Amino acid sequence: MLLTAEMLLNYQRCNRRAFLDAHGDSGRKDAPSDYLQKLFQDSAGNHRSLLQDKEYQRPMFDSGDWPTGAEKTLELMRQGVETIYQPILLAEIDGVTWRSVPDLLIKQPGQSYFGDWMYTLQEIKLSKRAKTEYQVVVAYHTRALAEVQGAWPEEAFLNLKDKGLYAVDLWEMLPRLAEVVDGCLTALSGATEPEVFISRNRCGLCHWYNYCYDIASTQQHLSLLPGVTQGRYAELQKRNITTLETLASMPPKRLETLPGFGLEAATRLARQANVTLHNRALPADGFPHGAQSGQFLQERLPTAPIELYFDIESEPSMDLIYLHGVLLVDRTNNTQEFHKFLADNPDDERKVWEAFLEFVWMYPTAPIFHFCPYEVQTVNKLAKLYGTPRERVQPLLPRFVDLHAIATQVATLPVESYALKNIARWMGFDWRDSSANGAQSIYWYAQWLSTQEQSFLDSIVVYNEDDCRATYHIKEWLVDFVEGFDQALLAS
Repeated sequence: MLLTAEMLLNYQRCNRRAFLDAHGDSGRKDAPSDYLQKLFQDSAGNHRSLLQDKEYQRPMFDSGDWPTGAEKTLELMRQGVETIYQPILLAEIDGVTWRSVPDLLIKQPGQSYFGDWMYTLQEIKLSKRAKTEYQVVVAYHTRALAEVQGAWPEEAFLNLKDKGLYAVDLWEMLPRLAEVVDGCLTALSGATEPEVFISRNRCGLCHWYNYCYDIASTQQHLSLLPGVTQGRYAELQKRNITTLETLASMPPKRLETLPGFGLEAATRLARQANVTLHNRALPADGFPHGAQSGQFLQERLPTAPIELYFDIESEPSMDLIYLHGVLLVDRTNNTQEFHKFLADNPDDERKVWEAFLEFVWMYPTAPIFHFCPYEVQTVNKLAKLYGTPRERVQPLLPRFVDLHAIATQVATLPVESYALKNIARWMGFDWRDSSANGAQSIYWYAQWLSTQEQSFLDSIVVYNEDDCRATYHIKEWLVDFVEGFDQALLAS
Protein backbone atom coordinates (compact mmCIF):
# COMPACT_ATOMS: atom_id res chain seq x y z
CA MET A 1 0.00 0.00 0.00
CA LEU A 2 1.21 3.52 -0.80
CA LEU A 3 1.17 6.44 1.63
CA THR A 4 2.00 10.06 0.70
CA ALA A 5 2.07 13.39 2.49
CA GLU A 6 -0.83 14.61 0.34
CA MET A 7 -2.95 11.66 1.50
CA LEU A 8 -2.20 12.47 5.14
CA LEU A 9 -2.88 16.17 4.67
CA ASN A 10 -6.21 15.51 2.97
CA TYR A 11 -7.18 12.88 5.55
CA GLN A 12 -6.63 15.38 8.36
CA ARG A 13 -8.91 17.83 6.58
CA CYS A 14 -11.52 15.30 5.46
CA ASN A 15 -11.39 11.49 5.57
CA ARG A 16 -13.93 11.40 2.75
CA ARG A 17 -11.64 13.38 0.46
CA ALA A 18 -8.75 11.01 1.15
CA PHE A 19 -10.99 8.04 0.30
CA LEU A 20 -12.36 9.60 -2.88
CA ASP A 21 -8.89 10.58 -4.06
CA ALA A 22 -7.91 6.92 -3.77
CA HIS A 23 -11.10 5.20 -4.96
CA GLY A 24 -13.49 7.80 -6.42
CA ASP A 25 -14.52 8.35 -10.01
CA SER A 26 -12.09 11.03 -11.23
CA GLY A 27 -14.70 12.13 -13.77
CA ARG A 28 -16.75 13.57 -10.91
CA LYS A 29 -13.99 15.91 -9.79
CA ASP A 30 -14.44 19.65 -10.16
CA ALA A 31 -12.02 21.47 -12.44
CA PRO A 32 -9.56 23.64 -10.49
CA SER A 33 -11.07 27.06 -9.87
CA ASP A 34 -9.28 30.21 -11.00
CA TYR A 35 -8.56 31.04 -7.37
CA LEU A 36 -7.08 27.59 -6.68
CA GLN A 37 -4.83 27.94 -9.71
CA LYS A 38 -3.76 31.33 -8.37
CA LEU A 39 -2.81 29.67 -5.08
CA PHE A 40 -0.71 27.15 -6.98
CA GLN A 41 0.99 30.01 -8.81
CA ASP A 42 1.52 31.94 -5.56
CA SER A 43 3.02 28.84 -3.94
CA ALA A 44 5.41 28.34 -6.85
CA GLY A 45 6.34 32.03 -6.65
CA ASN A 46 7.00 31.69 -2.93
CA HIS A 47 9.32 28.74 -3.63
CA ARG A 48 11.22 30.76 -6.24
CA SER A 49 11.55 33.70 -3.88
CA LEU A 50 12.96 31.57 -1.07
CA LEU A 51 15.35 29.71 -3.35
CA GLN A 52 16.65 32.58 -5.45
CA ASP A 53 19.74 33.12 -3.28
CA LYS A 54 20.32 29.45 -2.44
CA GLU A 55 22.58 26.97 -4.15
CA TYR A 56 20.85 23.62 -4.44
CA GLN A 57 20.57 20.51 -6.55
CA ARG A 58 17.44 18.68 -7.56
CA PRO A 59 17.07 15.01 -8.54
CA MET A 60 16.32 14.76 -12.26
CA PHE A 61 13.94 12.03 -13.44
CA ASP A 62 10.95 11.49 -15.69
CA SER A 63 7.63 12.54 -14.15
CA GLY A 64 6.05 9.67 -12.23
CA ASP A 65 9.23 7.52 -12.22
CA TRP A 66 9.48 7.56 -8.43
CA PRO A 67 12.07 4.75 -8.05
CA THR A 68 14.49 6.61 -10.33
CA GLY A 69 13.81 9.84 -8.45
CA ALA A 70 14.56 8.09 -5.14
CA GLU A 71 17.82 6.66 -6.50
CA LYS A 72 18.89 10.05 -7.87
CA THR A 73 18.15 11.55 -4.45
CA LEU A 74 20.29 8.89 -2.73
CA GLU A 75 23.15 9.72 -5.09
CA LEU A 76 22.97 13.38 -4.06
CA MET A 77 22.81 12.45 -0.38
CA ARG A 78 25.82 10.11 -0.71
CA GLN A 79 27.75 12.93 -2.39
CA GLY A 80 26.99 15.17 0.58
CA VAL A 81 25.23 17.87 -1.46
CA GLU A 82 24.57 20.80 0.87
CA THR A 83 20.96 21.50 -0.16
CA ILE A 84 18.63 19.22 -2.10
CA TYR A 85 15.36 20.61 -3.48
CA GLN A 86 12.30 18.34 -3.64
CA PRO A 87 14.07 15.04 -3.03
CA ILE A 88 12.24 11.72 -3.45
CA LEU A 89 12.37 9.50 -0.37
CA LEU A 90 10.95 5.98 -0.53
CA ALA A 91 10.75 3.90 2.65
CA GLU A 92 9.08 0.61 3.53
CA ILE A 93 7.59 0.93 7.01
CA ASP A 94 5.38 -1.79 8.49
CA GLY A 95 4.52 -3.14 5.06
CA VAL A 96 3.53 0.28 3.68
CA THR A 97 5.48 2.26 1.07
CA TRP A 98 6.01 5.80 2.31
CA ARG A 99 6.69 8.23 -0.54
CA SER A 100 7.99 11.49 0.83
CA VAL A 101 8.80 14.64 -1.16
CA PRO A 102 9.86 17.33 1.32
CA ASP A 103 10.82 20.68 -0.13
CA LEU A 104 14.38 20.93 1.17
CA LEU A 105 17.02 18.64 2.66
CA ILE A 106 19.77 20.55 4.46
CA LYS A 107 23.11 18.91 5.24
CA GLN A 108 24.38 19.07 8.81
CA PRO A 109 26.98 17.31 10.97
CA GLY A 110 26.04 13.87 12.31
CA GLN A 111 26.34 10.15 11.67
CA SER A 112 24.23 8.46 9.01
CA TYR A 113 24.48 5.75 6.37
CA PHE A 114 26.37 8.27 4.23
CA GLY A 115 29.19 9.13 6.65
CA ASP A 116 29.73 11.92 9.14
CA TRP A 117 26.85 13.98 7.83
CA MET A 118 23.10 13.73 7.82
CA TYR A 119 20.13 15.76 6.66
CA THR A 120 17.34 17.72 8.25
CA LEU A 121 14.41 19.13 6.29
CA GLN A 122 12.27 22.16 5.62
CA GLU A 123 8.73 22.23 4.25
CA ILE A 124 7.85 25.48 2.45
CA LYS A 125 4.31 26.74 2.98
CA LEU A 126 2.45 29.75 1.64
CA SER A 127 0.63 29.93 4.97
CA LYS A 128 1.72 32.28 7.73
CA ARG A 129 0.55 29.87 10.44
CA ALA A 130 2.14 26.62 11.59
CA LYS A 131 -1.07 24.61 11.36
CA THR A 132 -1.07 21.28 13.14
CA GLU A 133 -1.84 19.47 9.88
CA TYR A 134 1.35 20.94 8.37
CA GLN A 135 3.39 19.94 11.40
CA VAL A 136 2.13 16.37 11.05
CA VAL A 137 3.30 16.39 7.43
CA VAL A 138 6.76 17.55 8.56
CA ALA A 139 6.80 14.66 11.05
CA TYR A 140 5.85 12.31 8.19
CA HIS A 141 8.74 13.52 6.04
CA THR A 142 11.09 13.27 9.02
CA ARG A 143 10.06 9.66 9.72
CA ALA A 144 10.74 8.73 6.07
CA LEU A 145 14.04 10.63 6.09
CA ALA A 146 15.18 8.80 9.23
CA GLU A 147 14.47 5.47 7.52
CA VAL A 148 16.40 6.47 4.39
CA GLN A 149 19.48 7.93 6.07
CA GLY A 150 19.55 5.70 9.14
CA ALA A 151 19.50 8.60 11.58
CA TRP A 152 16.93 10.85 13.19
CA PRO A 153 17.47 14.58 12.73
CA GLU A 154 17.05 16.49 15.96
CA GLU A 155 14.94 19.19 14.33
CA ALA A 156 12.77 19.91 11.31
CA PHE A 157 11.15 23.12 10.11
CA LEU A 158 8.22 24.76 8.42
CA ASN A 159 9.29 27.70 6.27
CA LEU A 160 6.31 30.05 6.51
CA LYS A 161 5.38 32.94 4.22
CA ASP A 162 6.86 36.20 5.62
CA LYS A 163 7.45 34.46 8.97
CA GLY A 164 10.55 32.39 8.29
CA LEU A 165 11.48 29.14 9.98
CA TYR A 166 9.22 27.49 12.55
CA ALA A 167 10.79 24.61 14.50
CA VAL A 168 8.39 21.67 14.70
CA ASP A 169 8.36 19.81 18.01
CA LEU A 170 8.98 16.33 16.65
CA TRP A 171 8.54 14.62 20.01
CA GLU A 172 5.05 16.07 20.23
CA MET A 173 4.16 15.47 16.58
CA LEU A 174 5.44 11.92 16.09
CA PRO A 175 2.76 10.32 18.35
CA ARG A 176 0.16 12.43 16.54
CA LEU A 177 1.61 11.22 13.23
CA ALA A 178 1.18 7.59 14.29
CA GLU A 179 -2.52 8.22 15.04
CA VAL A 180 -3.07 9.99 11.71
CA VAL A 181 -1.29 7.27 9.73
CA ASP A 182 -3.35 4.52 11.38
CA GLY A 183 -6.60 6.41 10.76
CA CYS A 184 -5.69 7.23 7.17
CA LEU A 185 -4.73 3.64 6.29
CA THR A 186 -7.93 2.36 7.88
CA ALA A 187 -10.04 4.87 5.93
CA LEU A 188 -8.31 4.11 2.63
CA SER A 189 -8.78 0.36 3.05
CA GLY A 190 -12.55 0.74 3.62
CA ALA A 191 -15.05 -0.59 1.11
CA THR A 192 -17.54 2.30 1.15
CA GLU A 193 -17.35 6.08 0.99
CA PRO A 194 -17.29 7.80 4.40
CA GLU A 195 -20.44 9.79 5.13
CA VAL A 196 -20.67 13.18 3.51
CA PHE A 197 -20.23 16.25 5.71
CA ILE A 198 -20.17 19.75 4.29
CA SER A 199 -17.79 21.94 6.27
CA ARG A 200 -17.90 25.64 5.50
CA ASN A 201 -14.24 26.10 6.42
CA ARG A 202 -12.70 23.19 4.54
CA CYS A 203 -14.83 22.17 1.58
CA GLY A 204 -14.76 25.24 -0.66
CA LEU A 205 -11.51 24.46 -2.50
CA CYS A 206 -11.92 20.68 -2.63
CA HIS A 207 -12.24 19.13 -6.10
CA TRP A 208 -14.96 16.81 -4.78
CA TYR A 209 -17.11 19.67 -3.46
CA ASN A 210 -19.96 19.56 -5.99
CA TYR A 211 -20.10 15.77 -5.89
CA CYS A 212 -20.40 15.79 -2.11
CA TYR A 213 -22.73 18.80 -2.03
CA ASP A 214 -25.17 17.15 -4.45
CA ILE A 215 -25.34 14.12 -2.16
CA ALA A 216 -25.78 16.26 0.96
CA SER A 217 -28.47 18.36 -0.71
CA THR A 218 -30.39 15.30 -1.87
CA GLN A 219 -30.23 13.82 1.62
CA GLN A 220 -31.05 17.18 3.29
CA HIS A 221 -28.00 16.41 5.37
CA LEU A 222 -27.80 18.18 8.70
CA SER A 223 -24.29 19.47 7.94
CA LEU A 224 -26.01 22.00 5.65
CA LEU A 225 -27.64 23.62 8.68
CA PRO A 226 -25.82 26.62 10.17
CA GLY A 227 -24.50 25.66 13.58
CA VAL A 228 -24.18 21.92 12.96
CA THR A 229 -20.48 21.33 13.52
CA GLN A 230 -18.85 17.92 13.17
CA GLY A 231 -18.75 17.60 16.95
CA ARG A 232 -22.43 18.42 17.34
CA TYR A 233 -23.38 16.14 14.46
CA ALA A 234 -21.55 13.25 16.11
CA GLU A 235 -23.60 13.79 19.26
CA LEU A 236 -26.84 13.94 17.23
CA GLN A 237 -25.89 10.74 15.41
CA LYS A 238 -25.44 8.89 18.69
CA ARG A 239 -29.08 9.66 19.44
CA ASN A 240 -30.31 8.88 15.92
CA ILE A 241 -31.17 12.55 15.24
CA THR A 242 -30.09 12.70 11.61
CA THR A 243 -33.02 14.27 9.72
CA LEU A 244 -34.54 17.74 9.57
CA GLU A 245 -37.87 16.38 10.77
CA THR A 246 -36.35 14.75 13.85
CA LEU A 247 -34.27 17.76 14.80
CA ALA A 248 -37.10 20.23 14.16
CA SER A 249 -39.41 18.33 16.50
CA MET A 250 -36.80 17.78 19.22
CA PRO A 251 -37.43 19.77 22.42
CA PRO A 252 -34.29 21.88 23.02
CA LYS A 253 -34.21 20.69 26.63
CA ARG A 254 -33.45 17.21 25.28
CA LEU A 255 -30.34 18.54 23.57
CA GLU A 256 -29.25 21.08 26.16
CA THR A 257 -26.93 18.78 28.10
CA LEU A 258 -25.17 17.26 25.08
CA PRO A 259 -21.45 18.13 24.76
CA GLY A 260 -21.00 21.29 22.72
CA PHE A 261 -24.65 22.37 22.91
CA GLY A 262 -26.26 24.24 25.79
CA LEU A 263 -29.83 25.54 25.76
CA GLU A 264 -29.18 28.51 23.47
CA ALA A 265 -27.47 26.43 20.78
CA ALA A 266 -30.04 23.65 21.06
CA THR A 267 -32.92 26.13 20.67
CA ARG A 268 -31.24 27.78 17.71
CA LEU A 269 -30.58 24.46 15.94
CA ALA A 270 -34.13 23.17 16.42
CA ARG A 271 -35.50 26.47 15.09
CA GLN A 272 -33.06 26.37 12.16
CA ALA A 273 -34.23 22.85 11.26
CA ASN A 274 -37.85 24.03 11.43
CA VAL A 275 -37.44 27.00 9.08
CA THR A 276 -35.36 24.94 6.66
CA LEU A 277 -37.91 22.15 6.63
CA HIS A 278 -40.73 24.57 5.77
CA ASN A 279 -38.63 27.12 3.78
CA ARG A 280 -39.90 30.08 5.76
CA ALA A 281 -38.37 32.75 7.96
CA LEU A 282 -39.31 32.98 11.63
CA PRO A 283 -38.65 35.75 14.13
CA ALA A 284 -35.63 35.03 16.27
CA ASP A 285 -35.82 34.99 20.05
CA GLY A 286 -35.97 38.56 21.31
CA PHE A 287 -37.69 39.81 18.16
CA PRO A 288 -38.89 43.41 18.77
CA HIS A 289 -42.67 43.67 19.17
CA GLY A 290 -45.13 46.53 19.48
CA ALA A 291 -43.58 49.84 20.41
CA GLN A 292 -40.20 48.15 20.53
CA SER A 293 -40.28 47.47 16.79
CA GLY A 294 -40.54 51.17 15.91
CA GLN A 295 -37.70 52.02 18.27
CA PHE A 296 -35.64 49.14 16.87
CA LEU A 297 -36.11 50.32 13.30
CA GLN A 298 -35.26 53.89 14.21
CA GLU A 299 -32.12 53.01 16.18
CA ARG A 300 -30.83 49.84 14.49
CA LEU A 301 -32.32 49.89 10.96
CA PRO A 302 -32.75 53.56 10.20
CA THR A 303 -34.34 54.76 6.98
CA ALA A 304 -32.77 58.06 5.96
CA PRO A 305 -32.98 60.48 2.99
CA ILE A 306 -29.46 59.39 2.00
CA GLU A 307 -28.14 55.88 2.77
CA LEU A 308 -24.75 54.41 1.91
CA TYR A 309 -24.11 50.69 1.30
CA PHE A 310 -20.45 49.78 1.65
CA ASP A 311 -18.37 46.77 0.57
CA ILE A 312 -14.62 46.20 0.37
CA GLU A 313 -12.42 44.01 -1.85
CA SER A 314 -8.99 42.98 -0.57
CA GLU A 315 -5.96 40.84 -1.44
CA PRO A 316 -4.89 39.12 1.81
CA SER A 317 -1.58 37.79 0.49
CA MET A 318 -0.57 41.37 -0.37
CA ASP A 319 -2.22 42.85 2.73
CA LEU A 320 -3.96 45.21 0.31
CA ILE A 321 -7.37 46.91 0.22
CA TYR A 322 -7.86 47.62 -3.46
CA LEU A 323 -11.54 48.61 -3.71
CA HIS A 324 -14.03 50.54 -1.59
CA GLY A 325 -17.45 50.30 -3.20
CA VAL A 326 -20.37 52.48 -2.08
CA LEU A 327 -23.96 52.42 -3.30
CA LEU A 328 -25.64 55.77 -2.63
CA VAL A 329 -29.39 55.44 -2.17
CA ASP A 330 -31.17 58.79 -2.41
CA ARG A 331 -34.72 58.22 -1.15
CA THR A 332 -35.76 61.82 -1.72
CA ASN A 333 -35.05 61.66 -5.45
CA ASN A 334 -35.61 57.91 -5.71
CA THR A 335 -32.18 57.27 -7.25
CA GLN A 336 -29.32 54.85 -6.72
CA GLU A 337 -25.74 55.49 -7.79
CA PHE A 338 -22.67 53.29 -7.35
CA HIS A 339 -19.30 54.86 -6.56
CA LYS A 340 -16.01 52.96 -6.78
CA PHE A 341 -12.68 53.87 -5.20
CA LEU A 342 -10.32 51.47 -6.94
CA ALA A 343 -6.57 51.10 -6.62
CA ASP A 344 -5.53 49.94 -10.07
CA ASN A 345 -2.00 50.01 -8.66
CA PRO A 346 -1.25 48.57 -5.18
CA ASP A 347 0.64 51.76 -4.35
CA ASP A 348 -2.65 53.66 -4.59
CA GLU A 349 -4.17 52.07 -1.49
CA ARG A 350 -3.75 55.25 0.54
CA LYS A 351 -5.14 57.44 -2.26
CA VAL A 352 -8.37 55.44 -2.61
CA TRP A 353 -8.74 55.25 1.18
CA GLU A 354 -8.60 59.02 1.42
CA ALA A 355 -10.97 59.39 -1.54
CA PHE A 356 -13.45 57.08 0.20
CA LEU A 357 -13.26 59.19 3.36
CA GLU A 358 -13.80 62.36 1.38
CA PHE A 359 -16.90 60.83 -0.21
CA VAL A 360 -18.60 59.58 2.96
CA TRP A 361 -18.00 62.95 4.63
CA MET A 362 -20.01 64.57 1.85
CA TYR A 363 -23.03 62.96 3.56
CA PRO A 364 -22.23 63.48 7.25
CA THR A 365 -25.51 62.08 8.61
CA ALA A 366 -26.03 59.17 6.23
CA PRO A 367 -26.00 55.70 7.81
CA ILE A 368 -23.38 53.36 6.30
CA PHE A 369 -24.74 49.84 5.92
CA HIS A 370 -22.38 46.88 5.52
CA PHE A 371 -22.44 43.12 6.06
CA CYS A 372 -20.22 41.58 8.80
CA PRO A 373 -17.60 43.45 10.85
CA TYR A 374 -14.85 43.37 8.20
CA GLU A 375 -15.56 46.81 6.75
CA VAL A 376 -15.40 48.56 10.13
CA GLN A 377 -12.28 46.59 11.07
CA THR A 378 -10.68 47.68 7.81
CA VAL A 379 -11.59 51.34 8.35
CA ASN A 380 -9.88 51.22 11.74
CA LYS A 381 -6.88 49.40 10.26
CA LEU A 382 -6.38 51.87 7.41
CA ALA A 383 -6.84 54.85 9.70
CA LYS A 384 -4.05 53.55 11.93
CA LEU A 385 -1.84 52.57 8.99
CA TYR A 386 -2.03 55.97 7.33
CA GLY A 387 -2.22 58.15 10.42
CA THR A 388 -5.67 59.46 9.57
CA PRO A 389 -6.72 62.20 12.03
CA ARG A 390 -9.00 60.89 14.74
CA GLU A 391 -11.71 63.44 13.94
CA ARG A 392 -11.93 62.03 10.40
CA VAL A 393 -12.62 58.49 11.56
CA GLN A 394 -14.16 58.33 15.03
CA PRO A 395 -17.39 60.19 14.11
CA LEU A 396 -17.91 57.70 11.29
CA LEU A 397 -18.00 54.63 13.51
CA PRO A 398 -21.47 55.17 15.04
CA ARG A 399 -22.85 55.53 11.50
CA PHE A 400 -21.91 51.97 10.53
CA VAL A 401 -24.76 49.42 10.61
CA ASP A 402 -23.81 45.74 10.44
CA LEU A 403 -26.72 44.01 8.71
CA HIS A 404 -25.34 40.54 9.43
CA ALA A 405 -25.61 41.17 13.16
CA ILE A 406 -29.13 42.54 12.74
CA ALA A 407 -30.30 39.73 10.46
CA THR A 408 -29.22 37.08 12.95
CA GLN A 409 -30.83 39.05 15.78
CA VAL A 410 -34.14 39.53 13.96
CA ALA A 411 -34.77 36.34 12.01
CA THR A 412 -34.01 32.66 11.60
CA LEU A 413 -33.73 32.07 7.87
CA PRO A 414 -33.87 28.86 5.79
CA VAL A 415 -30.32 29.25 4.51
CA GLU A 416 -27.23 27.04 4.60
CA SER A 417 -25.09 29.90 5.84
CA TYR A 418 -25.66 33.40 7.16
CA ALA A 419 -23.24 34.76 4.56
CA LEU A 420 -24.19 37.61 2.25
CA LYS A 421 -24.83 35.47 -0.84
CA ASN A 422 -26.90 32.81 0.89
CA ILE A 423 -29.15 35.35 2.59
CA ALA A 424 -29.55 37.72 -0.35
CA ARG A 425 -30.28 34.91 -2.80
CA TRP A 426 -32.93 33.47 -0.53
CA MET A 427 -34.45 36.96 -0.34
CA GLY A 428 -34.63 37.11 -4.14
CA PHE A 429 -31.45 38.93 -5.15
CA ASP A 430 -28.85 37.49 -7.49
CA TRP A 431 -25.49 38.53 -8.88
CA ARG A 432 -25.02 39.35 -12.55
CA ASP A 433 -22.10 36.91 -12.59
CA SER A 434 -23.46 33.94 -10.66
CA SER A 435 -19.99 32.41 -10.24
CA ALA A 436 -18.37 35.55 -8.81
CA ASN A 437 -17.15 35.54 -5.22
CA GLY A 438 -14.42 37.04 -3.07
CA ALA A 439 -11.86 34.46 -4.15
CA GLN A 440 -12.64 35.10 -7.80
CA SER A 441 -12.20 38.82 -7.21
CA ILE A 442 -8.72 38.17 -5.80
CA TYR A 443 -7.89 36.14 -8.91
CA TRP A 444 -9.18 38.90 -11.20
CA TYR A 445 -7.05 41.49 -9.44
CA ALA A 446 -3.94 39.32 -9.78
CA GLN A 447 -4.71 38.91 -13.49
CA TRP A 448 -5.15 42.67 -13.85
CA LEU A 449 -1.74 43.28 -12.25
CA SER A 450 -0.04 40.77 -14.56
CA THR A 451 -1.87 41.56 -17.83
CA GLN A 452 -3.33 45.08 -17.44
CA GLU A 453 -6.43 43.71 -19.18
CA GLN A 454 -9.28 46.11 -18.31
CA SER A 455 -11.94 43.38 -18.34
CA PHE A 456 -10.55 41.99 -15.09
CA LEU A 457 -11.03 45.31 -13.28
CA ASP A 458 -14.48 45.67 -14.84
CA SER A 459 -15.49 42.25 -13.50
CA ILE A 460 -14.32 43.21 -10.00
CA VAL A 461 -16.35 46.43 -10.06
CA VAL A 462 -19.52 44.68 -11.25
CA TYR A 463 -19.14 42.06 -8.53
CA ASN A 464 -18.52 44.65 -5.83
CA GLU A 465 -21.47 46.75 -6.97
CA ASP A 466 -23.71 43.68 -6.75
CA ASP A 467 -22.43 43.03 -3.23
CA CYS A 468 -23.47 46.58 -2.29
CA ARG A 469 -26.88 46.13 -3.95
CA ALA A 470 -27.34 42.79 -2.18
CA THR A 471 -26.66 44.56 1.13
CA TYR A 472 -29.34 47.13 0.23
CA HIS A 473 -31.76 44.34 -0.70
CA ILE A 474 -31.22 42.65 2.67
CA LYS A 475 -31.80 45.89 4.52
CA GLU A 476 -35.11 46.48 2.73
CA TRP A 477 -36.23 42.91 3.41
CA LEU A 478 -35.40 43.18 7.11
CA VAL A 479 -37.38 46.41 7.48
CA ASP A 480 -40.38 44.83 5.75
CA PHE A 481 -40.04 41.71 7.91
CA VAL A 482 -40.05 43.66 11.18
CA GLU A 483 -42.91 45.90 10.10
CA GLY A 484 -44.93 43.08 8.51
CA PHE A 485 -44.66 40.71 11.43
CA ASP A 486 -45.58 43.41 13.90
CA GLN A 487 -48.63 44.38 11.81
CA ALA A 488 -49.68 40.73 11.65
CA LEU A 489 -49.56 40.54 15.45
CA LEU A 490 -51.69 43.68 15.74
CA ALA A 491 -54.23 42.29 13.27
CA SER A 492 -54.53 39.05 15.23
